[in-house]
Amino acid sequence: FSDPFINRRRANGFIQAGMRPGAISQERIRERSKMPQERQREICEDYYPCELYAFHHGYAAAYRHYFGTRRTK
Repeated sequence: FSDPFINRRRANGFIQAGMRPGAISQERIRERSKMPQERQREICEDYYPCELYAFHHGYAAAYRHYFGTRRTK
């Protein structure tokens, strides 16, 4: 039987300090370039009716409903 909890002194032992050179800068680049779905979700979260619609139908459907291609006559 092993204890499921980690010792306090070794709690951060499984996290490696420096994975490889440039890993931090690469992570920053990934943060700046977001996926289109992520941008759409953020836009939808900023507009309250879209966010409410998203709770019932999902963010993809809510974005299409409120910000999708507009049809004009």
